[in-house]
Amino acid sequence: MSGQTILVVDDEPDIRVLLKEILDDEGFEVTVAENATQAREARRKRRPDLVLLDIWMPDTDGITLLKEWSESNALDSPVIMMSGHGTVETAVEATRLGAYDFIEKPLSIAKLLLTIQRALEATNLRRENVGLRRGGSLQAQPIGRGRAMEQLRANCRRIAQHKTAVFISGESGSGKEVVARFLHEHSPRASGPFIAVGVAGLARENPDNELFGVEDGGRVTYGSLEQANGGTLFLKDIADMDLSTQARLLSALEQNSMLRVGGRDAVAIDVRIVAATRRNLALEVTAGRFRDDLFYHLNVVPLQVPALRDRVEDLDELLTHYVTYFVAQEGLPRRDFSAAAKSRMREYRWPGNVRELKNLVQRLLILGNTEQVEAHEISAALGVRAPVDTENLQPGFELPLREARERFEKSYLEFQLQQCDGSVSKVAERVGIERTHLYRKLRSLGIDPRQIKEAVKE
Repeated sequence: MSGQTILVVDDEPDIRVLLKEILDDEGFEVTVAENATQAREARRKRRPDLVLLDIWMPDTDGITLLKEWSESNALDSPVIMMSGHGTVETAVEATRLGAYDFIEKPLSIAKLLLTIQRALEATNLRRENVGLRRGGSLQAQPIGRGRAMEQLRANCRRIAQHKTAVFISGESGSGKEVVARFLHEHSPRASGPFIAVGVAGLARENPDNELFGVEDGGRVTYGSLEQANGGTLFLKDIADMDLSTQARLLSALEQNSMLRVGGRDAVAIDVRIVAATRRNLALEVTAGRFRDDLFYHLNVVPLQVPALRDRVEDLDELLTHYVTYFVAQEGLPRRDFSAAAKSRMREYRWPGNVRELKNLVQRLLILGNTEQVEAHEISAALGVRAPVDTENLQPGFELPLREARERFEKSYLEFQLQQCDGSVSKVAERVGIERTHLYRKLRSLGIDPRQIKEAVKE
């Protein structure tokens, strides 16, 4: 739980001091406020991971302040209410307004710490569920026992221990977010938030609002950078970020602070950036579509996620994983894959990589009515034909198109000349080619009509 921030709002000095000392010892960063005015200012200066809020305060009571945050959509951190004069009605109202829990005074420190822990865990779980609903990964780690994936996991574990930015490249659907989560979970920041942002999905009019947050009068909306404070911010499709936002992001990373849109004070941030793209970012820099200084800042430690077609040895393990997931989580009927079906899948190029494989497994489990998936189902689902029988190909099929065409034309015209006793005029009429053009074609193919005519006579 260390490194996370807690805002304590209480008008009793003794309680503020006691809670700060206890929470400091637990490894939290603690800010205190004695009234609603100070609480608003503290939240403006820095987003807390959790708020302990007293109900009875001299200027504005805690319920009113909670309602204010709730109605302005600023309630993105769990709030635990505290009161020595609470009633059931008060507790119900606080819960309705979005409070995580209600604790009575005098405080039981053991119960308070347990409630804080559960509130923070619930928040992290909610974020993970949101990520899954937005198309996040079904995998806890990069799957595969092949050499490429073993090396990738080993590199991730080493890199995770350092604070530096990481740049992940790979084809669409190859599992870049899985690698980013694996990095986060094996880093000292694992207890902090993991925030994934699809850069391509940012609002075109105001992309900075979602990344850096907004201050509008007394209302504060926290952006992704602040939400990821103490943890990891994963920027998907970084190549789609516009140049002005790139400049603002670089400034924030270099100074470890940022200014919200409309804000007046810099806000300190402690965030590890993991960026990813399916494009060649070096080419984007050359084309002037991506800032070279931001590229060099992000590209300190590059990781390449291999395409599925380059690690087909992992196919069986991936199939087992996705079948098990969809059976357990969605109640779909289990189906095994025949050896022929797996062979057909190994021959496929997988342009959509593991994402395409996941979707295929789900579709086959939903639509299938047998216990085993056969090769023809794979062919139909992927829109591919059965492999060509290479052993019975006609001569010339192994040649480049131009050589194969010339070989066919030569054999064809030699046959026609034999049928017409070597007469070029008759061949031209028979095959529908102008005679002058036919003479040029015969010369280019090295065919001498006179030799064929003499051979026919013999």
